Amino acid sequence: MRKKLIAGIGLALVAGLALSGCSARGTSDSGSSSGASIKKGDLIGVALPAKTSQNWVLAGAAFKKSIEDAGFKADIQYANAGNPVPDQQSQISTMITKGAKAVIIGAADGSQLGSQVKAAKQQGATVIAWDRNILNTKNVDYYVAFNNYKVGQLQANALLDGLKAKKGSGPYNVELFAGSPDDANATVFFNGAMSVLEPKIKDGTLKVVSGQTTFAKVNTQGWLAQKAQSRMTDLLSQYYTGDTKLDGVLSPNDTLARAILTATKAAGKDTPVITGQDSETASIPLIMNGTQYSTIYKNTTEEAQAAIDLVSDLAAGKTPKTVQDKNNDNGVKVVPTVELTPILVTKENAVEAYKGNDTLEQLAKQG
Repeated sequence: MRKKLIAGIGLALVAGLALSGCSARGTSDSGSSSGASIKKGDLIGVALPAKTSQNWVLAGAAFKKSIEDAGFKADIQYANAGNPVPDQQSQISTMITKGAKAVIIGAADGSQLGSQVKAAKQQGATVIAWDRNILNTKNVDYYVAFNNYKVGQLQANALLDGLKAKKGSGPYNVELFAGSPDDANATVFFNGAMSVLEPKIKDGTLKVVSGQTTFAKVNTQGWLAQKAQSRMTDLLSQYYTGDTKLDGVLSPNDTLARAILTATKAAGKDTPVITGQDSETASIPLIMNGTQYSTIYKNTTEEAQAAIDLVSDLAAGKTPKTVQDKNNDNGVKVVPTVELTPILVTKENAVEAYKGNDTLEQLAKQG
């Protein structure tokens, strides 16, 4: 879920840990045999989900520039928010019919694109999953994304650091939130976070007062802010009455973090330590004034450029450099991945982290 903000996007848009032993990783120069023949001037299709968060809004412009600068033609489509899965399926099919030699897909639902990517492969196109993996199919050549397991680990460690810094010695009362079950990344974020938090729950450092600790219990369908706000309101009314305090919340992204904070404020509770992701413009002031503890910076422009660099390598007859990471197993195979490094951002390092991004750097400097 995450990201380089392009100057001109209005501020009103709202809504280094290593991998643990849980992840088997290796570097590969062999990549995936796509069987496609790509040359400059060919059509590159980019199918993106609905514009449900700021990072997706930014992705389209980032791709357009990268594709055109690389000498290819671009066909960039967003799924309709009211009917995203069938809309995206149709868009991908149309790209294939139009002769796209590579199809880059930010999946609306990675489990429902098997027929479309199979058709793409049959027509000789290279299929690249972008930001979110495409599940349960062999017909994915590459995956370009930030290291999403590490994102979860960074969020969990930030939560622990924030609790220690702002809430005393503990133990701490916390609640857990995760992303949407139709987003393949959501479980990876959550699993990464729980690799850090679960031992702390077991040893009593953390107490999840509601007892809701599984992805099935804590996910947020559609990454919708109103669902997170409603769930937080319910949790507070059921489990945080009287003197019971909420010390911290694991939130998987900035949009949900702001919704959760809205709920805690409405309930008259103290501000909990809360994590986020995506470096949304609406959250940077909250981080700088101490309301939101952390976010994750995942540069959208960098991520889009990495996908087009991969296509350019293929066009030049080069073999893309990828990693084999079992967290990128789509249910049929571990998809060869161009894996980028996320950055944890707090008030202390925000100005430095956002150097080169005029919009975010200025917000951080404003405090």
